[in-house]
Amino acid sequence: MSIRAVLWDVDDTIFDYATADRAGMSAHLTAEGLLDGFDSVDQALARWRELTELHWRRFETEGGDFQDQRRARVRDFLGAPRLTAAGADDWFDRYVVHYQAAWELFPDTLPVLDLLAVDYRHAVLSNSSIHAQDPKLRALGVRDRFEAVLCAAELGFAKPAAEAFHAACTALGLAPQEIAYVGDQPDIDARGAAEAGLLGIWLDRADTGGRPELRRITDLRQLPALLRGDTRFGAPSTFR
Repeated sequence: MSIRAVLWDVDDTIFDYATADRAGMSAHLTAEGLLDGFDSVDQALARWRELTELHWRRFETEGGDFQDQRRARVRDFLGAPRLTAAGADDWFDRYVVHYQAAWELFPDTLPVLDLLAVDYRHAVLSNSSIHAQDPKLRALGVRDRFEAVLCAAELGFAKPAAEAFHAACTALGLAPQEIAYVGDQPDIDARGAAEAGLLGIWLDRADTGGRPELRRITDLRQLPALLRGDTRFGAPSTFR
């Protein structure tokens, strides 16, 4: 069965999240006068990302309100457990202004979307919220490239759960075997997709390697050849 659609991750796959997050947090902490509380911007950013991961995993397992996990993250980062919801929202909104100013697609994103536009349908599956990803894709000028944008917060399932991938298959009206999933996380994205029956592809931009069992590319420009020469039922792909 041939591949008919590509399902995409967003952050650190088509969108340079890591760079935007660092630039945004650096500018925000400077504007807020908070850098003195850390040894460096990198230390502050590491703490922010640690809390992002912690509260997102808690949200995945326990459920609740997406906005509440964001507020809890801000309170922990500031060491201000009694900060009001409005205060946490205002702080985060001020950060978002700096973060959005640094938004950029990776240089290979648009050329590859253009190359694949005729032959493949496209959709997004993200471990985020539609309230975060839809405006981002619109601001970056690519929302109309995707038939559907599905996010974990609204689905009630997050990658690598098979239910998340299968919800995207249902949205596209295609069997898992007809869809390739491209993402930057080897386990959450590539392995999760493969275990759900899709063609899982790990976008390893840093060329870290070490996962020979996964389909791997290091640049999106390698993707068209992989898709058009997909040999899941024959010889293994040369992109590892």
